Amino acid sequence: MQNLATKFENLTIQSDFIFKKVMSRKRICIHLLEELLQIKIADINYLEAEKSLEPEFVSRGIRLDIIVADEKNTHYNLEMQVKNTKNPDTKNYVLPKRTRYYQALMDIDLLQKNQEYDLLPPTYIIFICVFDFFAKGNYVYTFKKRCLEDLELELPDEATTMILNTKGTHGSISKDIKSFYDYVNNHVINSDFTRQIDDEISYLKLDSKVRREFMLLEARLLDERREAKAEGLAEGKAKEKTATAKRLLSMGLSVEDIAKATSLSVEQVEAIKAEQA
Repeated sequence: MQNLATKFENLTIQSDFIFKKVMSRKRICIHLLEELLQIKIADINYLEAEKSLEPEFVSRGIRLDIIVADEKNTHYNLEMQVKNTKNPDTKNYVLPKRTRYYQALMDIDLLQKNQEYDLLPPTYIIFICVFDFFAKGNYVYTFKKRCLEDLELELPDEATTMILNTKGTHGSISKDIKSFYDYVNNHVINSDFTRQIDDEISYLKLDSKVRREFMLLEARLLDERREAKAEGLAEGKAKEKTATAKRLLSMGLSVEDIAKATSLSVEQVEAIKAEQA
């Protein structure tokens, strides 16, 4: 518990937990979106902070940090990305297809049964990255669908993906977005906007309810990791027993002897033998 208390005190805007809490303040979230997109937003509604989208039990569920809709029904998903994660099996970076998956699940959630496709609202998937995924130095990378045969021809599906690079060095961004980047990177407070954010984080850390929520969340995540590890170990042992049974079958040992040697049931060994036949 002491370690969790220390961890809570050391949380910054880069933490998913703190980022979600800070962006749950309308004035901060609206100002960030206005400065980033250079638009005016009268109001926003929070559809659900850290919403879990799980369309099918066989599909991979995701948790979206912040989903808001403005008065024009434009929907925004804001995410903080600290790690440029790779798939350990394929060695591919997961960010590009992660944005694709997020967009797909948002669209499924936004369109009700029997509604026409044109009722899908405009959407923005916005990933705030503390690394330069494309290594081009841009402050912002904005993506829309364009025709390869005519790059001026844009598919008007009103879906936009933005990869923000807090380590960027060039491009056109407002002073407040630049100050936000500085704050994310180095906790530098050089604008009224970042002062508001820093004050909000200070207030959050004084709130016993927020502290308790963080403790419970961390405990739950720890349990999930332990369960996943236990399941992985159990699966590994099961595969090892199966491999051993196959080797012993190839050596001509009896099903009964193999069952005793591997702690598998006779029925399980019979099934393995049938697979090899």
